[in-house]
Amino acid sequence: MPGPTRREVRRENDSDSQEFVTALLTVSRVLVGISARSLAEVERTVTVTQFRTLVVLDNYGEINLNRLAELLGVNSSTALRMIDRLLVAGLVTRRDNPASRREVLLGLSPAGRRIVRKVTRRRRTELARVVAGMPGERRDDFLAALRAFADAADEPEPRPDEVSSLGWYVEGRVDAGLTQRRSRKSV
Repeated sequence: MPGPTRREVRRENDSDSQEFVTALLTVSRVLVGISARSLAEVERTVTVTQFRTLVVLDNYGEINLNRLAELLGVNSSTALRMIDRLLVAGLVTRRDNPASRREVLLGLSPAGRRIVRKVTRRRRTELARVVAGMPGERRDDFLAALRAFADAADEPEPRPDEVSSLGWYVEGRVDAGLTQRRSRKSV
């Protein structure tokens, strides 16, 4: 008896893809909810977009406006308006670049850093609660799927100095999975 036709295989693959996309959409709603709740306590201080700016500055340290705009995926004037609002709120710093008088360096103020830490802590707590509710035997498969998804999306690994600010620093050590994945990619 002949095997399935190409059309049948394509239909089965499309069905599997749609099921996977539906599951990802469901998970993304959970993650968006966690993100929104983690920002609720500081929403009078910063918007979601402003928080993203703070996280970028936390991860990259002092950078110039063009680099910030590039990392945020916006134009320089949009990034400048964002920085102006965050400066007024006392959440970022701006200083002349000693290496180039024509450039300023933007950074995170201590108050901005506290907001990033507070929100990240809340997210970690809520994510840990959700993960704790998962059956233990399914966690490894889920972790592998998440890593495969990140690889397929070509999402770069965090630099070691970014790990703690992104919340991937666990009990005094970098998550071993990050190191394993990094060494897999370099092979």
